[in-house]
Amino acid sequence: MPQTDPKNIRPAGACAIVFDDTGRVLLHRRSDNGQWVIPGGAIEKDETAEAAAIREAKEETGYDVRALRLVGVYSNPADTTVQYPDGNVKVWVVVMFECRLIGGKPELSDETLEVGWFPPDKFPDNMRPSHIIRIRDALQKREAAFYPP
Repeated sequence: MPQTDPKNIRPAGACAIVFDDTGRVLLHRRSDNGQWVIPGGAIEKDETAEAAAIREAKEETGYDVRALRLVGVYSNPADTTVQYPDGNVKVWVVVMFECRLIGGKPELSDETLEVGWFPPDKFPDNMRPSHIIRIRDALQKREAAFYPP
């Protein structure tokens, strides 16, 4: 059986963009690379993309959310390729949902160093650039989902 090159794996992921009542966006700082990002991660076996976004928001921030709408599908390797500290490289296809905060409180995990709410025009240092694009897409409140080239 041929070996699969991890550089060619295109896992499916989902993320949750959450705005509070003042328009700030929920971010967390990853423990593996220190970058600030939108909560998200891999879709697990027998899980929908929506359920994955909701689960990842809870696991990475402590907040409970409900999905409101599909914002976009992101698959451009220039924006979705991630090299992990262990040297593994993955090119993701990510589905992003705008979500509403419905409960919970900020909590850290083994994946999260910090959780915070930020105005969409004042991102923290060390923000993943592709996530800035996704936030700007969500702010447009388009009826149709984004599918950037």
